[in-house]
Amino acid sequence: MRFRPIASLSVAAAAALLLAGCSGSPDQAQTPDATGSADAGQCQSALTEAPAPEGLEVSGDFQSKVTVDLPAGYNPTELQRTTLVEGSGQEVRAGDVLKANYTLIDAASGQVQLQSLDTAPDGMDTLIASQQIFGAALECSTIGSRTVSSFPAGTLGEGSPAFVLVADAISEQPTRAEGAEVAPVEGLPTVTFDDDGAPTITMPSTPAPTEVRIENLRQGTGDVVNPGDQVIVQYTGALYDGGTVFDSSWERGTPAQFVTNQVVDGFRQALEGQTVGSQVLVVIPPAQGYGDQAQGEIPANSTLVFVVDILGVQHATAAGQ
Repeated sequence: MRFRPIASLSVAAAAALLLAGCSGSPDQAQTPDATGSADAGQCQSALTEAPAPEGLEVSGDFQSKVTVDLPAGYNPTELQRTTLVEGSGQEVRAGDVLKANYTLIDAASGQVQLQSLDTAPDGMDTLIASQQIFGAALECSTIGSRTVSSFPAGTLGEGSPAFVLVADAISEQPTRAEGAEVAPVEGLPTVTFDDDGAPTITMPSTPAPTEVRIENLRQGTGDVVNPGDQVIVQYTGALYDGGTVFDSSWERGTPAQFVTNQVVDGFRQALEGQTVGSQVLVVIPPAQGYGDQAQGEIPANSTLVFVVDILGVQHATAAGQ
């Protein structure tokens, strides 16, 4: 199995390490696209569980910085994972959102390329998805576990190096916004929620706004989303004219993950400056959406409405450190 290159690694200097494996950024004129898919059956990791190679040793307390010693000339040839500490918490599944610690090691040099504790001391927000190295390192483990995974050269694309990843699964996070409720604003679409938190959006009879309208339905107390950050969200998008839903992470069964500057401008405005745990209602006129271009189920010159639950953030400011 080959892993799709992921923007998650841009949270630190590992971004430069993995540039050779990148396949390009999503079109900036797109709404978000969910990554990963929920596994409703038996949990199956993309990595083979196997004993650690002889001479590979990891030392350091759980949820603390670690020291990794690699065998001389270590050159992994298989995608494999070893569970070093077996946690007693819930099993980690695709679509879960975790707080986790990661230490990324260049297999050739033994040098640390990413230490998530430097920028996220309480744990890095992580969407578990089989196609991503951070998710694969912990999928099907249990909360409280520590794993060490090996990735051969080329895993992230032609020219990408071999590396080793140590991961601590600290805690499971909500998959719906749990900030304090905020009173709705009159004249905007109204929103109701099912028991799981999935929204239903009802449009008003008044004409669509001509400017971007952003209102909080819940106010979270977590980290602030900065320009260029990668966010983990649940969302539903609908047309102001008629209310037809054209996109929804809830319908796919897993949160979405994307960078704020890789979506339409009105959606970007709705995210940047918000806090994790917040739920945002945004109405996006055509000029800040797709303009006069049709996109799939979205007709040209459409006003868009989104309800977005902000579940996690990975800060872009760490890139290149």
